[in-house]
Amino acid sequence: MSVTNRGVRAACFTLAAAGLLSAAAYANTSAKTSSNNPVVLQGKAHQALFSVAFDGDRGVAVGAMGELLESSDGGKSWKATAKGITPLSLLGVGLQGAHRIAVGQQGLILRSEGDAAWSKVESGSQQRLLAVSVNQAGLAASVGSFGAILVSENCGASWQPVVVDWTRYLEEPVDPHLYDVAVSDGGVITIAGEYGLILRSADHGKTWVSVHRGEASIFDIAMRPDGVGYAVGQNGLVMTSSDGGNTWRDLPTGSEAVLLGVWSAPDGRVIVAGMRETLESSDAGATWKRRADGDFATAWYSAIAAPASGGLVLVGHTGRIVKLAG
Repeated sequence: MSVTNRGVRAACFTLAAAGLLSAAAYANTSAKTSSNNPVVLQGKAHQALFSVAFDGDRGVAVGAMGELLESSDGGKSWKATAKGITPLSLLGVGLQGAHRIAVGQQGLILRSEGDAAWSKVESGSQQRLLAVSVNQAGLAASVGSFGAILVSENCGASWQPVVVDWTRYLEEPVDPHLYDVAVSDGGVITIAGEYGLILRSADHGKTWVSVHRGEASIFDIAMRPDGVGYAVGQNGLVMTSSDGGNTWRDLPTGSEAVLLGVWSAPDGRVIVAGMRETLESSDAGATWKRRADGDFATAWYSAIAAPASGGLVLVGHTGRIVKLAG
């Protein structure tokens, strides 16, 4: 893989690092790009939201310059919280029950338990952290640039680095950027990133098993409790697993876009968001159609989450939050 192709998603986040994404005030808006694409929150031109997560109808979205937004009504309304806690961009967020963790630039980790205020937690890392996941038992993992992996066994209160010998999985002497992580209820940690890597650990990061290697970087993995999962990435990459993430197969999409976020449901519906491309399938990924409504074909959305009360929430460019019907 060429240097040019390395870190497409990380390059997007570099805009925040360079201060090109401002943190001007968000404003609720009733404007709609179409009846199928209601914009529930709209920021300014240079804002960006990078990640969103829900547990029940409680949601958190994070983005440039320390922006952290919370919803308690399934994404219908949002309130900026943790104001002034950091000027650094927040790039990933994870929720499970009372556990809430956000991660970002320079090893930044914020944590909140229940309704407690968000506070900084020492991570021991200076790497850009791009994603975080936590399960009900409080096992958490975060991943990021240059092979960074951190694991917490106490709901994110403290973290330990995980050192991986990447030469076991790559022919090239590089530390791959890791873009996403999922921690299952059973305690299995799945990480994904550059070079099509997907690794899994059943012992809290002590040992790893490589289950996939390819050409395109993987930017997002979404695993369901029934063992079905989807992964998306560069060059229109969409993959699926039916055995809890142990094996993966490609799904042809006809897309060459950078795909950043994925969500799926047991009824076969799959939504994929990315750079100037949003794909939708009603048959578990056997066939796809491009969404042409709203600005899906001209703008970017980076993450998708589903509140318990229904619908789907997408976040992305200009601090925009869109809620689609379920």
